[in-house]
Amino acid sequence: MDTVVIAQREIAAASSRIFELIADPAQQPRWDGNDNLGEAQPGQRVRAVGEVFTTTLTRGSLRENHVVEFEEGRRIAWRPSEPDRPQPGHLWRWELEPVDATRTLDTHTYDWSRLTDENRLPRARATTARNLRASLDRLAQLVEG
Repeated sequence: MDTVVIAQREIAAASSRIFELIADPAQQPRWDGNDNLGEAQPGQRVRAVGEVFTTTLTRGSLRENHVVEFEEGRRIAWRPSEPDRPQPGHLWRWELEPVDATRTLDTHTYDWSRLTDENRLPRARATTARNLRASLDRLAQLVEG
């Protein structure tokens, strides 16, 4: 089974506009294709590796998201974990490549190759490129609409 899931889509918007929706956790529930994010408090806009932002899942549990990759307007990745618990090893990544001033190639990756929590494996296996594509499609609707 493939433990790295990838989806891509070209979106008719500048990469900076798309990135704002991804880097601001309060905006993430608007486009989450997994329908897993309930809410995130405003004021957590990510600006650097090492930052941690929190989200509340639709089932009410809290997640701390540890930013492990960051390049403003281009790339962001985080490893979620339960508060005050070790990171179980999965990663969500967004990469934005400007095609021109008004179009961006967006690549969304879910990498669970280092996932160590056996309880999370069924959910990881159920996360497909279709789920990732749903997030891309929702982002496109927000910025192209």
